[in-house]
Amino acid sequence: MKNQHPNFWSTPTGWAALALIAAVTYFLVLEHGQHMLQFLPYLILLLCPLMHVFMHGSHGKHGHDHSHAPDKKKEESS
Repeated sequence: MKNQHPNFWSTPTGWAALALIAAVTYFLVLEHGQHMLQFLPYLILLLCPLMHVFMHGSHGKHGHDHSHAPDKKKEESS
């Protein structure tokens, strides 16, 4: 796999994006911490379905063939 692309977050653009996200998060917490704390229970409840959608979205798409065709190894051995 010599032509495999690097992970986005390990590229210079990815590092810049992480730094920007960290800076924005820092200033949001610093400047608007009180506002964010009152909405924290709702944000946690919103996080549950979002995690479910994004973390379970790729299940069953890993090249598994669910057809009921006979296995080739079994045919060759008989």
